[in-house]
Amino acid sequence: ITFGVAIIIAVYLPIFTLQGLEGRMFHPMAITVCSALAGSLLLALFAVPAASSFVLVRKSHKRAAPAPRGWFHWVKARYVGSLDWALRHRWPILATALILVCAAGFSLRYIGTEFMPKLDEGSIVVTSRKLPGISLGESISLGQQVEKIIRGFPEITQVISKLGRPDLATEAMGIEESDSYLTLAPKSSWKCCKSKDELIAKLTTALNQVPGVAFVFTQPMEMRMDEVVTGIRGDLALKIFGEDLDVLDKLATRAVSILSTVKGAAEVQKDSSMGVAELRIEVNRPEMDRYGLNVSDVRELVETMLGGKQISEMVEGERRFSIAVRLPESFRNNIDALGDLYLIAPNGERVQLKQVAALKTVRGPEMVNREDARRRVAVQTSVSGRDLGGFVKEAQQKIASGMEIPAGYTLDWGGQFENQQRANRRLAFVLPISIIIIFSLLYATFQSARQSLLILTIVPFALVGGVAALWLRGLNLSLSASIGFIALFGVAVLNGVVMVSHIEALRKGGKTIVDAVRAGAEDRLRPVLMTAFVASLGFIPMAVSTSRGAEVQRPLATVVIGGLITATLLTLYILPILYPWFVTKDPEPPVTEEKGFAVDYEPQLAEQTV
Repeated sequence: ITFGVAIIIAVYLPIFTLQGLEGRMFHPMAITVCSALAGSLLLALFAVPAASSFVLVRKSHKRAAPAPRGWFHWVKARYVGSLDWALRHRWPILATALILVCAAGFSLRYIGTEFMPKLDEGSIVVTSRKLPGISLGESISLGQQVEKIIRGFPEITQVISKLGRPDLATEAMGIEESDSYLTLAPKSSWKCCKSKDELIAKLTTALNQVPGVAFVFTQPMEMRMDEVVTGIRGDLALKIFGEDLDVLDKLATRAVSILSTVKGAAEVQKDSSMGVAELRIEVNRPEMDRYGLNVSDVRELVETMLGGKQISEMVEGERRFSIAVRLPESFRNNIDALGDLYLIAPNGERVQLKQVAALKTVRGPEMVNREDARRRVAVQTSVSGRDLGGFVKEAQQKIASGMEIPAGYTLDWGGQFENQQRANRRLAFVLPISIIIIFSLLYATFQSARQSLLILTIVPFALVGGVAALWLRGLNLSLSASIGFIALFGVAVLNGVVMVSHIEALRKGGKTIVDAVRAGAEDRLRPVLMTAFVASLGFIPMAVSTSRGAEVQRPLATVVIGGLITATLLTLYILPILYPWFVTKDPEPPVTEEKGFAVDYEPQLAEQTV
């Protein structure tokens, strides 16, 4: 019991090494399971024996009546018969089991991967992106038009929009961006749609009628998590780093066109870094030299006339007010009027600004985003109808073959798959250490390396059912499913310990290997089935739940239930088949000479004779 509990606790050790978001999600689970196991061990070793002295009834010396044969006797009889058949046909069965293990491992290359299943939070956030440089009034007007379209859907009960940057500046949003939080009605009252994805598709079709606005659909918590991980509101972000903003914008535009061709891409957008109208004044230096003017003279004129310059101060009691001078708005927005402004040359000559400089309106950057002290532009996309891992792999291949990156410019991929890769690297490093610890505990239990290896062979067989269950339910291989495999391995190893320890006890009692295998498998049928059945029952509510957050629990429970089915069958059949190959053979019986004939000595027969 002690070593069995220690083995299961060792199985959960890799979960404690997870970092970041995945660590925060699964550390409580690992702590709870290990604490419960430690408490149950103390209960089994001390409380249960004490309670048994009161509960168990002393047996009478009278011969008890034979127990009636129930359904389990029928199950045991069928199992013993099938086990005998399996022992006679061990090679075909082992070949079939090995093919199943190889097929399960090979199929993992084609199963979808993701960090965590997408949760249904019961609400939607629609991010609206208008044209750069839009006025506040026009942005509000478009936002009201968007809200009117959204309210036309009876499935949406409330719409709350937020425009621009909040007071605490928790997120960098201009007046061209707004978030609309949609509260959904209960699904039982939905009319036009049956699912959330269908509702989003119809909302997209309706909102695309608004000109000059791009939309991104997400969820409140999902949006915040994406912003924390990458700073981008999307499942995947491609960050392009460089110096020239025009080159960055061209590369981002090319990336948008490539990512749009990837299957599953939705709402592909790039940062609105360019497109704001700005006044550009290009000084003609030869003309400036002709009149004896400096560039600073032009800068001071423009600064004063457009931005305003303080020339005095007005005092009213204890209050002071700055007095500034600048042109009226009608002149500030008129290039011809600005060109007619006069500069005073050193010799007193009056020179118009348009004589020494060219004034023109151009499109410039709205904002310059930086990360790690480098300029960057980001391309974001959502993934719909496919796994994130497969989408990222295909997108990286198409970007690598379809984009020429100039010297000095680099690409960086970001998103939830970063968490997935970090967690996989951590598990790949820690899982072998955990297996070594389990092997050490098994060796301490059986004092045999071969028997310890025999029990560990159950682990790959348990993989078969877990992978098959994921395929049958159409689930992706996520971190939650990986945690399910870890929990599954603990129960599978425990069943192996129960079976092998009893077979070893029978062998020490004098039985041969074949007899010990048959009797041990028959005696341990009930404990093995009970362990698997109880564990499966505990995970069934998680596997069939449809409440909030069930998406995270479903892969874990599915893997455990499916894996326990195959692990139990393989424990009951494969382990007895393999057992004789992993133990020392029975010693040869002594031979005695009697009147020229060789007589084999049978210990069991001798005992019966005595």
